[in-house]
Amino acid sequence: MKRIFVLLFFSLLLVPMLCVGTSHAAQSNITEAEGTACMGEDKTKKQTAEAAFADAKRRAVEYTLTYVKSETQVKNFQLEKDLIEAYGNASVRIIEEMEKKWYRDESMGDCFKIKIKAEVIPDEKGMDRIANDRQTADDPSAPLNVRVWTDKKEYNNGENIKVYLKGNKPFYARVIYKDAGGSMVQILPNLHRINNYFNGAVIYEIPGGEDKFELEVSPPFGNESIIVFGSSSQLGDVDLTPAGELYEINTKSEDIGIKSRGVKIKGVEKDSGQKSEFEKKPAEFSETNAVVKTIK
Repeated sequence: MKRIFVLLFFSLLLVPMLCVGTSHAAQSNITEAEGTACMGEDKTKKQTAEAAFADAKRRAVEYTLTYVKSETQVKNFQLEKDLIEAYGNASVRIIEEMEKKWYRDESMGDCFKIKIKAEVIPDEKGMDRIANDRQTADDPSAPLNVRVWTDKKEYNNGENIKVYLKGNKPFYARVIYKDAGGSMVQILPNLHRINNYFNGAVIYEIPGGEDKFELEVSPPFGNESIIVFGSSSQLGDVDLTPAGELYEINTKSEDIGIKSRGVKIKGVEKDSGQKSEFEKKPAEFSETNAVVKTIK
């Protein structure tokens, strides 16, 4: 693990992108949806449950597509078309089965109902075209796109690593450092920099602000990663233990992304004409990483 040295300095900088070592963000939306199905005379209980799951997934895509159409106002017509097509061909990954139950309907018989938290993942090709368009990279009306990079691609033993973070709109983030040996620490939020909310169109430096550490290169050497999970809502929790100025991550590496995707879905008031209703809207999600090489 990189040695963490105590250091106090302030830095919130508008700096040039000196060495962008990132792949584009994997973008998606997290939403909640309900699905129902009834047995009737032609379905078994297993088939009915599967039909309810399929209904919930379909509704998750519909909610997200409606949200994308209403919230996104990309000026370029072709990019807007790409965006709608990408979400129109989205896949769905179930994050959590929140509720499920059987109930009796007088006319339909035995029915199954399920409520899920799901990740709606747009078609990758359409999102690639959007990500590669410079005009939309910083457009706040486009889907959340969080970028991370470092000041260099390679670092020698004893050098300090500087990390930069920027989103096209306000977002919450978890930033993780993974060294060449596979050890991981959460560098943001940390024990001194608790706030994980970032403004859009601002470049943030890590370490910076209230941080009291720096990342100095030390063995083991090799390829290392800075992984960022960003969302328009607060991220789900992972299991952490204080380690110096930072947090050691106890959650299994393969589960960190899943846990982070357990975002807190925000409720919004919707005016239906005659009365106000309370509904939950999808949360935008972005996962990205920067890879650096450390050498002796």
